[in-house]
Amino acid sequence: MQADRRIDPSLARLYPFRSRYLRFDGLEHHYLDEGRGDPILLLHGNPTWSFYYRELVKALRDKYRVVAPDHIGCGLSDKPPLESYGYRLQNRIDDLERLLDHLSMTERLTLVVHDWGGMIGMAYALRFPHRIQRLVITNTAAFLPPGGKQLPLCLKLIRNFKLLAAPLVQGLNAFAVGAAYLASRRGLSAPVRRGLLAPYNNWANRIATLKFVEDIPLKPGDPSYELVRHADAHLHRLSAIPTLICWGMHDFVFDQDYLQEWQRRFDNAEVHRFEDAGHYLLEDAADRLVPLIVRFLERHPLTKSQVPKI
Repeated sequence: MQADRRIDPSLARLYPFRSRYLRFDGLEHHYLDEGRGDPILLLHGNPTWSFYYRELVKALRDKYRVVAPDHIGCGLSDKPPLESYGYRLQNRIDDLERLLDHLSMTERLTLVVHDWGGMIGMAYALRFPHRIQRLVITNTAAFLPPGGKQLPLCLKLIRNFKLLAAPLVQGLNAFAVGAAYLASRRGLSAPVRRGLLAPYNNWANRIATLKFVEDIPLKPGDPSYELVRHADAHLHRLSAIPTLICWGMHDFVFDQDYLQEWQRRFDNAEVHRFEDAGHYLLEDAADRLVPLIVRFLERHPLTKSQVPKI
């Protein structure tokens, strides 16, 4: 199913980028590709899209090549029905590999991740560790729930009660709308809220927001469990990469336990906590977060003679 490209023209001021598309398997995969230089990859989660990274793209594109894809089913990418696309973690990792190969972005990569983008990005990084040179991690996970932590009730209901989940998520857009009001600590402006919600404007276009939650693996036998278990077991292979961890402390899903788990695994990382920010860290604290990322990149430059890490 072709994505609805009719985003409100009033959003162009907030999202002033040229849309690009890669077509594969009959689907159009939307992405931003701005600037020139060492490549920086921005991976969003659920239920956001590349719009979430708009301020970071603007800040980095003068010195770097900044690529921000929309996962299939999200943003301006196509939103196919289940019979045309799997909507599993494996699909996401394969999509990312195909896009980066198409763009010849196979070395000297800086990876910026948020929410589900963390699991997708780190699984890709473990597949190709020699390609990744810097990591920026924000409110995400790439491991099994620390200490056997349980899902919040709202996610558990969506994941486990399908008769209830579809009417709520695809019918009422409860997941995306709920996030637009609850994931920001300081509250989103009406234009930003419209921008985040714009791609999810009918039942069919909300399929990914439902399937992302349904794909959360919690136990052996869940479709994506082995991929997450593999990442959980091998994430230490990435721990020597220069890493910046920035965390909105008012996140009811990726809370302090997840931050502590990242710190345990990446004990050399530079860590910044934002006590007044929620899950949508870039919405709550872009004025402080973006300069931190810029300075981190400047402190860890990639020289032309640098040998990729293995």
